Amino acid sequence: MNTPSLTRAPGPRIALALACAALLAGCTVAPKALTQDEVRERVLQDTARMYSGQAPITAAITMEEAVARALKYNLDYRLKKMESALAQGLANHTRYDMLPQLVASAGYNERSNDSGGTSIGLLDGAASSNPTRSDERRHHTRGIEFSWNALDFGVSYYRARQQGDQFLISEERRRKVVQNMLQDVRAAYWRALGAQRLNAQADEVLQKASLALARSREAETQKIIPPGVALAYQRALLDATVLLNQRRQDLEFAKRELAALMNVPPGVDFQVAEADEVALPAAPKDVTQLEDMALLQRPELREEDLRRRITADEARKQMLALLPGISFSYGRQFDSNRFLYNNSWSEGGLSLAWNLMRLVSVPAMKNAQAYQAQTDEARRMALSMAILTQARVSAERYRMALEDFKLADQAAQVDTRLAAFTRASVSARLESELEAIRTQARAVLGAYQRANAYANAHIAFGRLYNTLGFDPIADDFEGNDLPQLTERVRAHLRATQENAFVMSSNLFGPAPHSVGLAVTGDVAPGDVTPLTTLTADFLQRQDMGHNGSEPATLTLDLQRQQAGDLEKATWTLSLSNAQGEVLRRSRFDTTVPREARAGIHQKTLLAALTAHLGTLREWLHAE
Repeated sequence: MNTPSLTRAPGPRIALALACAALLAGCTVAPKALTQDEVRERVLQDTARMYSGQAPITAAITMEEAVARALKYNLDYRLKKMESALAQGLANHTRYDMLPQLVASAGYNERSNDSGGTSIGLLDGAASSNPTRSDERRHHTRGIEFSWNALDFGVSYYRARQQGDQFLISEERRRKVVQNMLQDVRAAYWRALGAQRLNAQADEVLQKASLALARSREAETQKIIPPGVALAYQRALLDATVLLNQRRQDLEFAKRELAALMNVPPGVDFQVAEADEVALPAAPKDVTQLEDMALLQRPELREEDLRRRITADEARKQMLALLPGISFSYGRQFDSNRFLYNNSWSEGGLSLAWNLMRLVSVPAMKNAQAYQAQTDEARRMALSMAILTQARVSAERYRMALEDFKLADQAAQVDTRLAAFTRASVSARLESELEAIRTQARAVLGAYQRANAYANAHIAFGRLYNTLGFDPIADDFEGNDLPQLTERVRAHLRATQENAFVMSSNLFGPAPHSVGLAVTGDVAPGDVTPLTTLTADFLQRQDMGHNGSEPATLTLDLQRQQAGDLEKATWTLSLSNAQGEVLRRSRFDTTVPREARAGIHQKTLLAALTAHLGTLREWLHAE
């Protein structure tokens, strides 16, 4: 009878081994290379998305439209905008870490036999003879528990502040991209326009130069003119042709750069619109004032200011982690076990935990914090010195570019007059005809050099403007279509041309007083601070403050009303004096989806402030 049992025993073990082997084999993942079709599909999708939603080019591109297209369609700016939106989303998400935990749980338990047992008396050591059980073989549980840790709340608070500063850093980086974009578009546009203006003349001159070289070589062979004169003429003509080709290529490359900045699809040709040559502003004389403005407005330094706040919050967060953690919990539980006397009960607790070993790291932590603060300060000082140098160098380059353009303009006028004189005095002699062609080539080259010098002057002006950290346009252009954005850029460029380097910062002249801010109405408690910060940053960007003799408060009241699948949001903007008397009032209505994502009312408030920008400026100056 033992034999059958021996033959059957390995069966379950072999089956279990095979099952484990099959499970392990199923968990093995082999690398799979991308197929050519997958790569081709990705290329097609990316190419289609790169140029989707763009307005077609139907006319010659003006400077203003080029800037507007770059702001709306440039992929680098889109990336920075998405990074900024991501940082804002992370900041909104981090705020929820400060909330207490509310955990709901449920479970089911089953076993194949009873969990009974015996017991031994503590005093007499006698063992019970009858095993007993207090658990059912099958029972289920459920409960809900509320817990809150004061230490976690403090750490989450500073982490949320740091994430909010990270969002502001991403906004400063986005500002820098916009500033660089205006500079690059300005440079590419004026160089492309110069090439477009002179292409026809250059083609004509190059054809004549090629013919003149052939005729000169033939005249040299036939000894119509002396060899030395012919060779000198050929050398001068070749030099002019080489320089003309170089200038032409340099300027024509600018059109491709402009197309890349505007994200123009490959194969789409366009023309640059003609523009009058406006008189460039005079070079600034008070460079010290420009340096102060650069230190105030450059996004890189504003980013360093935010990093200093992040470092300070990190130090506070580390010190807070050294404190004892206080935890409070309360919950309601249920167990279906019928042997329990009470199947449902409430439980709560209060605990104090303190990791004393962390106190040993306090000296090292303080040293690290001090080194970090010193490093941040040294980096900020080095960056400030670099910005001061950039401001001085940019101002000097702009002054030199104006001088270069003045000389190039005079040289081009002389070359034009010389070419006209040579054409008028040309005779039947071959030397005279060849000289006329050479002077004409020199005149076109002088025109190219003049166009290049004028473009360089605009580039130097844009570089100086960018060095000072001026914003080319307010941050509320996301909702504008291409024509609206083009008009706004045109107004900005006109104001820049007429009032170059106007010091509108509070550093210069009497500084306006700060405006008190209050956010009221149907606003979640956690949204008050972000909305207030958004408004303060908006007013600061616009250099807005009230000029009255007593404090003023700008109140932003939100009222929300459900309307089917939509929600009507009404922002009421009111300005009041120190006594609480409302001096001005205005409202802004909009609709949003009823189940909108978090942070939607930051967008609606920004829209309200932008729509009433002129009104707010009038209020604060009139008050």
